[in-house]
Amino acid sequence: MSNLNKNFSENKIFKIQAADCCLRVKRIIPYNLNKNLPSLVFLHEGLGCIEMWKDFPETLCNLTNCMGLLYERKGYGDMADRFGKKWPYDYLVQEALVYLPAILEACEISRPILVGHSDGGSIALIGAAEHGNQVHGVITEAAHVFVEDITTQGIKKVVYNYENNNLKSKLVRYHKKHTDTIFYRWADTWLDPEYRHWNIESFLHKITCPLLVIQGKEDEYATSAQVQKIQNQVSARIEAKLVPYCGHVPHFQAREKILELMKRFIELNCS
Repeated sequence: MSNLNKNFSENKIFKIQAADCCLRVKRIIPYNLNKNLPSLVFLHEGLGCIEMWKDFPETLCNLTNCMGLLYERKGYGDMADRFGKKWPYDYLVQEALVYLPAILEACEISRPILVGHSDGGSIALIGAAEHGNQVHGVITEAAHVFVEDITTQGIKKVVYNYENNNLKSKLVRYHKKHTDTIFYRWADTWLDPEYRHWNIESFLHKITCPLLVIQGKEDEYATSAQVQKIQNQVSARIEAKLVPYCGHVPHFQAREKILELMKRFIELNCS
């Protein structure tokens, strides 16, 4: 651990060097930590950050006795301008192939369970496909594997709310001076006509670890076709759940149900 901040063992946020950038990281130590269990690595959404997970990761870690790790991807937080004005077309693949393994190595985490929301879910799927011997399991919420009409229509509505309602003021609390950069980098990428061809289905058949795939039935950015594509192409053991009366953020909109599903999956695959 020579390259880690001395606060790595505490439940607080610090910075760590991984790949070509400095990233904000938070480590969670549950009350009854079982060091023999895999660590839970939380991968945030396209407009996310550590704080936007709120207390969900701590709650899940304490329910399962697993250590947790949250980090903000390159281009977020203090490093928000490092990509320039536009994301690379394959930014999710780059995240999974370059930065995810670098942060796991820097934090000395082996065989994690990846817990990814939205963009983070897609990253988790790619990461499990390409680093199968390093990933113990995957939990996704609202992951995309291709772009649907509902995806672009939903993002257009988000852009309208950002520019005309109070969404920007909500995000500024988390992203400060980088809010516009982070928001338009995400929105412009997904609304680019060329991005309609984005697809990560070619990775799915490579996944060998157990999966829990969660999506809200009322997801504003996807239909159940996303879950079906994953189910049909992954050969590993998979559990898929479409959660009723729930949109794009199941861990908030159906919190108790999601905690129950994730806890059961982790216990089943760590016994």
